[in-house]
Amino acid sequence: MPRTPADSRDALNRTQLAELQKLLSAIRPANGFYETKLSPTGISADLPSLDEYRKRCPFTTKAELVADHQARPPYSSNLTFPQSRYTRAHQTSGTSGQPMRWLDTPESWQWMIDNWCDIFGAAGVNSEDRIFFAFSFGPFIGFWLAFEAGEALGALSIPGGGLSSAARLRSIFTHQANVLCCTPTYALRLAEVAKAEGIDLSDSPVKTIVVAGEPGGSIPATRRRLEEAWPGAAIFDHHGMTEVGPVTYQCPAQPGILHVLEQAYLPEIINPGTGEPVEDGATGELILTTLGRHGSPLLRYRTGDLVKAISDQPCACGRHDLGLDGGILGRADDMVVVRGVNVYPSAVEEIVRSVGGVAEYRVKINQADTLTEMSVEVEPEAADDENLAKHLAIAFQENLSLRVPIRLAKLNSLPRFELKAKRWIAR
Repeated sequence: MPRTPADSRDALNRTQLAELQKLLSAIRPANGFYETKLSPTGISADLPSLDEYRKRCPFTTKAELVADHQARPPYSSNLTFPQSRYTRAHQTSGTSGQPMRWLDTPESWQWMIDNWCDIFGAAGVNSEDRIFFAFSFGPFIGFWLAFEAGEALGALSIPGGGLSSAARLRSIFTHQANVLCCTPTYALRLAEVAKAEGIDLSDSPVKTIVVAGEPGGSIPATRRRLEEAWPGAAIFDHHGMTEVGPVTYQCPAQPGILHVLEQAYLPEIINPGTGEPVEDGATGELILTTLGRHGSPLLRYRTGDLVKAISDQPCACGRHDLGLDGGILGRADDMVVVRGVNVYPSAVEEIVRSVGGVAEYRVKINQADTLTEMSVEVEPEAADDENLAKHLAIAFQENLSLRVPIRLAKLNSLPRFELKAKRWIAR
């Protein structure tokens, strides 16, 4: 069941320190990966404070993890227990590099299910609901965790794997599912298929759409598109990663803000270049320590996700968990500099969706010597939308001060996505 939010910042910090001490007690000296990293620091289970931990504990990088997986295949040395203790195997998506395989013990798995139950609880989902999971159940961790969390809540959990989009829509109506879980892109794709199939989503039983996998749920224009496509449904965003598990949940009072589950994670926001903490309201890289995933932990993990903390404490919702304004703004390695302008995928998404009339789009990045150019290919919703390219070009000029070439694609010519959309192509 969902945990009760902490009633003060001090209470949260006490919980985090106690959980951190338990984590350090479990992994030292049993975990080979972290014994090598922590032995020179003198960090142990009697760590006196969170500040001392941040001061003495080195960051963990994805490059380190990938190198360790390559040196010690297939599961790396970041294992606290003998392999016989592990019962779950999953892998990262590999969208920004080589996929990594991740093992979990029953205890670590339950910790992540509890985190997902907190996310569902913040979304108002409970045992009375019927949850439809509109994705195939592959090796990626989020599908399985969300489904098992639904079961743990006592909700009717309906798998949608192996079905076409049209069949999934019919299943939603057949089961009268009032909660839908999928990516923002796929929620829009289902609406597109519904229109083609003559299915009126204004009659849909869906009242809550829990989205993840992409930052669209916290991008205002994409959020509006989702609300228009699914009349009467509330959009609820969250994010997570295979390496760390489910991390954030949408603020119940302020859509567009994601709260970190601080009873489960110790977050920090740093300057990606210097490694130093950023000032309040500044954009930085999210750093996470997984307090309860003892079997395959991560300490001060550099996620690569760029975020901006809200300064209000507590939040308008009354919670003391760290709030991220705009959710995940982008990834440090996804940003491109076009003629001196920093361009993030989330900014392009906001511009494209705010103009409207776009069924799908694709961004092409061309790099020649030191010059980087960006162009956008868009598939219109209607074949006779002759002004779409002009309106988009104006929007890019006004929002980014860039002249961005816009090319119209034929109807139904651009790829559709069930999982994370791959819209950026670098040449």
